[in-house]
Amino acid sequence: MKKKSTSQPVRRSLSTRHSFSEGGFFNLRVLTACVFCLLGIAVALFAQGNRTKQTQQTTRSTAAQDAPGTQTPDVIQMVGPVMLNTNLRDLPYIPNEGEMEEQRLTRYPHPRMGALPPETPSSPWFQSLLKNIFRPAPTMPPPLLTFDGVNAAASQCGCLPPDTQGDVGPNHYVEGVNVRFRVYDKSGTPLTPATTFNSFFATLTGTPCQNANNGDPFVFYDHQADRWVITDFAFPTFPGSSFYECIGVSQSPDPVAGPWALYAIQVDPANPTFLGDYPKMALWNDGGTQNAYFLTMNLFSNFTTFNGVRAYALDRASMLSGGLANAIGFTVPLAGVGDSYSFVAANFRTGDPPPTGRDEMVLAIDSPGSGGVTLTQVHARFFHVDFVTPANSTFGVLPNHTPNAEITVDGFTDAFDVSLNTLLVPQLGTAQKLDTLGDKIMTPVVYHNLNGTESLWADHTIYATAGGSGPMAVRWYQFDVTGGTFPATPVQQQTWNNGADGLFRWMPSIAVDQNGNTAIGYSTSSSSIFPSIRYAGRLAGDPPGNLTQGEAVMTAGGGAQTHPSGRWGDYTYTSIDPSNMMDFWHVNEYYTSTSSASWATKIGKFNFVGAPTPTPTPTATATATPTATPTATATPTVRPTPTPRPRPTPPPRPCRLSERLAGSR
Repeated sequence: MKKKSTSQPVRRSLSTRHSFSEGGFFNLRVLTACVFCLLGIAVALFAQGNRTKQTQQTTRSTAAQDAPGTQTPDVIQMVGPVMLNTNLRDLPYIPNEGEMEEQRLTRYPHPRMGALPPETPSSPWFQSLLKNIFRPAPTMPPPLLTFDGVNAAASQCGCLPPDTQGDVGPNHYVEGVNVRFRVYDKSGTPLTPATTFNSFFATLTGTPCQNANNGDPFVFYDHQADRWVITDFAFPTFPGSSFYECIGVSQSPDPVAGPWALYAIQVDPANPTFLGDYPKMALWNDGGTQNAYFLTMNLFSNFTTFNGVRAYALDRASMLSGGLANAIGFTVPLAGVGDSYSFVAANFRTGDPPPTGRDEMVLAIDSPGSGGVTLTQVHARFFHVDFVTPANSTFGVLPNHTPNAEITVDGFTDAFDVSLNTLLVPQLGTAQKLDTLGDKIMTPVVYHNLNGTESLWADHTIYATAGGSGPMAVRWYQFDVTGGTFPATPVQQQTWNNGADGLFRWMPSIAVDQNGNTAIGYSTSSSSIFPSIRYAGRLAGDPPGNLTQGEAVMTAGGGAQTHPSGRWGDYTYTSIDPSNMMDFWHVNEYYTSTSSASWATKIGKFNFVGAPTPTPTPTATATATPTATPTATATPTVRPTPTPRPRPTPPPRPCRLSERLAGSR
């Protein structure tokens, strides 16, 4: 891609009075006219945004959830609990080899190498004018704190990418990377070694969690129960026939001392060859029956076959009390997912809890089999769970679990080009490009209930211009789901590129504080800067559809990644501090110097005040409710699945996926 011109407009000669008086006056008139014209357009767009907000309430989707008893869920008794009473500092060290992923598993095949997207030609003078007018004032405060997380050397696994993820609690920050996690205090002091998942889950004997953990970690703090959840996937070989998700739920607020209740669940007992790739979790609790940890994952039976999406509801109440726990699962086949994958369930963290009876909500976008396609839909599903009468559980509609609603959004193009290349992000000092991961909703999807107004907030990476041009940008949404119905259109949405400043923005993660203020952390890069970590935000009262507070730098990169795979991420995470529900915490990847795979991670805290906020001691509210799975003495062996219901597997749609290396074992 040709680099954007940064030269200023050529000044006119002042050698003659005639040229100054006529040419200068004419330029001033043109400039003034352009400014007023553009301001008029901005006012019109703002008005249109308000009209959209006002009218969308009356154009909601009327799609209903399937009636209880009309679908056939799988009821899986999880392995465990196995109680881990050892302080994490004292766990025996068991190494993890981890993943070296040359190419991630995708809905449709993608080639290994990429090229820069075409840049939309435009007048440098006009581009400069647009930037100066529309670029938000940089009023976003700088970070209050940053500290180093686990890096490639500490991981000792030869992993790429690091799969950077983590969450904050009242007194701790817990970070997960590919095959390890580490606990810090909130000033950044490490409280544990970089613990391997093999060490953590070693007592889950009879499952691959014992010694074959392979990464894709997910860590989160349960703010209602004042507990922690740590999870990753495990399998001996891929392809193979033994694929599990390993889950630990702390039984105290202290993740270091524990104790922990450890569980394992087979990805799909009816299809033991299905790997559960890219697992994501979310907390949902309506104070009644809809009380679960929701788990979603992509299904692959080998390097070239995508089989659908698996969605689980895990019995949160039993897991918090260290009891036997059932999971209720559905497999969404190819006919149900269409061109989509990587479903993300909504996570409740701030604001009021979901009203009693409110079903969990799950979002996805398409990842079509050809590039340059303009998409206009976000797929929305309800997950209704009933642990007492599992047969009443439903996910989506009809036997294939198709979406309950299609939400129409502004046109966007997934961040891969017409040749399906995903390595599109340039870096300073190298020709190696980075993977955009621009074909899925990113985590978390935020559920926020503010005085009865229920919203979902979501984001993903797209081309700045629909159809596939310009740098990568962040697309974000707010959907009004008040009353438990999906809207026809968003309340607000934006393609965020900071006034078209030429930087690539990707790998976003969104969070919303108790007052409805919103921030997104993400990666930035270009041919003129190293990959860096930035964030942007808006106040609840700002004009809709804009991150009005602008952008701040959390960490400036010190080098580029030169590994030919170009893998980056595969995700980041932004969360809200439960101590005050105002501070945002973000974790992301960067490089301290140019190298092949010597990645580093950074954890940072910021808010909209720009100063430390009070941190009162939170009062945890335990939310365990009676379920049909009573506490019993655990045994660390795999239990048979009660009354399995065989489900026909539809023939896979022909598709090829580029090779992904799972690492030498």
